Amino acid sequence: MIETKASVSDFSQGPVYQNILRLAGPMTLAQLINVLYNIIDRMYIGHMAQDAVNALTGVGLTFPILSIVLAFANLFGTGGAPLFSMARGRGDTEDAGKILGNTFAMLLSTGVVLTAVILLCQKPLLYLFGASDITYPYASSYLTIYLCGSVFVMVGLGLNNFINAQGFGRTAMGTVALGAILNIVLDPLFIFGLHLGVAGAAIATVISQFASAVWAVRFLTGAKAVVRLRRGDMRLQLARIRRIVTLGLSGFIVSITNSAVQIVCNATLQHYSGDLYVGVMTIINSTRDVVTAPVNGLTSASQPVLGYNYGAQQYRRVRTGIGLMSILCVAYTTVVWLILLLFPTAFIRIFTDDPALAAATVPSMHLYFFGFFMMSLQIAGQTAAVSLGRSAQSIFFSLFRKIIIVVPLTLLLPRLWGLGVRGVFLAEPVSNFIGGGACYITMLLTIWRGLRRKEREAAQPPPIN
Repeated sequence: MIETKASVSDFSQGPVYQNILRLAGPMTLAQLINVLYNIIDRMYIGHMAQDAVNALTGVGLTFPILSIVLAFANLFGTGGAPLFSMARGRGDTEDAGKILGNTFAMLLSTGVVLTAVILLCQKPLLYLFGASDITYPYASSYLTIYLCGSVFVMVGLGLNNFINAQGFGRTAMGTVALGAILNIVLDPLFIFGLHLGVAGAAIATVISQFASAVWAVRFLTGAKAVVRLRRGDMRLQLARIRRIVTLGLSGFIVSITNSAVQIVCNATLQHYSGDLYVGVMTIINSTRDVVTAPVNGLTSASQPVLGYNYGAQQYRRVRTGIGLMSILCVAYTTVVWLILLLFPTAFIRIFTDDPALAAATVPSMHLYFFGFFMMSLQIAGQTAAVSLGRSAQSIFFSLFRKIIIVVPLTLLLPRLWGLGVRGVFLAEPVSNFIGGGACYITMLLTIWRGLRRKEREAAQPPPIN
């Protein structure tokens, strides 16, 4: 079936599960492709003939900085897209267009500023994040080149939210598929064919990101888009930017807190064990990116459907969507937990052939992913909050799990009961149980109850004058 404006734009029609699953298929595939896009460098680097472990560890040290770039893409992209969906649900296409235009302008300008600032500060940052004299050259080589394409990263990722929000799931998948395919083809050419190593991986990534950004901009300025990106809508309006940033703070904080956790983990592991366990964390983070992609795809597919129906005052359909999203997320992550428990080496071998690194990763992976299904409750609860414009609630639980729970535990547990490096990997499951449970229960007590109340009020007959 060809995606058309009529077939994709109205989420208040048809069964809710069909609307979500119609988007979830291509968007989950898009998430998986996007993960492949991000980890393909690590896969090739981990199998280099020389210094593969040090090179893989060095690239892993750049994750916190790359997360900062992604954080700003999320700040504007995930902040603007729900507002865009709600505006479309109200039938206000003018407001939707201005939200899209202001978001694009902020993505572009912020990307330029970030590139300059991080390039100036990269050396002290990388050593602060756990680099050694052995791993720093690899980290610096990769990061310097990657940052030259950070504007393309922000534009491609940020605008793709608006393609999804208009219901063009397969088109949005094309944004990341184009970049991923290019990266898969170019990586071996630059890394092995031209013998550029880590620098070659970064060059391939920048070219791929540029292609994805061009794809997204061309679609949103073309005739097929329901709401187009127009130059006149790019004039910055502080009130509108404030709304975008306020709602996008949740996605921003998720990325920033992920960065903070990675920094603390890498620095702690470097202190207790040196470069080996920093490499272990690189593999675990890469594995987590792979296995959480379907959850991110499902929740991303749910967000425009929930936001549109909330704007259209279809509150029962919103509750149905939240319930479906939650059940599918928990079921999937439970199955993944069992697979990782039984077959960890199948994932580890994707990234390394080094026996010492693989042996250290297996028990660490068992600890890190324990009770993995509780993580999905956090994601589902925050998705419901963001979709309905409850930014403060989502922001609180982003901070609560990562900053209030994970970071202190990462610093404390290695000092207790002789846990050492095991304490670093235990911090994540503890935070999933406490943070995930608290986030979802709060969503039920606030958002769910509020939707039921609005349903009852809407069902009451109007007063007779």
